[in-house]
Amino acid sequence: MREINNIIVHCTATPFRKHFDVATIRQWHLQRGWDDIGYHYVIYQDGSLHVGRPIEIVGAHAYGHNQGSIGIAYVGGLNWQGRPANTLTHQQECTLVSLIRTLQSIFPQAEVHGHNEYSSKSCPCFNVPQWWQKFEHEK
Repeated sequence: MREINNIIVHCTATPFRKHFDVATIRQWHLQRGWDDIGYHYVIYQDGSLHVGRPIEIVGAHAYGHNQGSIGIAYVGGLNWQGRPANTLTHQQECTLVSLIRTLQSIFPQAEVHGHNEYSSKSCPCFNVPQWWQKFEHEK
């Protein structure tokens, strides 16, 4: 198993309430020349969790920070005008919290970050460390 030090949260930068699945995201990433979907997990707007790339394999989701991390993306991240916005549904948030807790039980040293901490992108369109603080204390 790889050593995991970071769990990095992403969005798909797609319009709110428009469905995209793992197969579609995989196609986007393959078209970029990647060998698979970049994310390890994708959370659909209904809160269902889907595996992208196996966690045993290094992802392609945060340039320069993939080696020791797991990438999780929620479908959404753009508002009705196509601008970056936190479109995380309640169901997505519940799944995200549960997944992060599960991953931290396996990788207790893993810290939770947003892609925007490593890139000039707004993804995932909210402050992940600040958001995670409210859940971290509810364990």
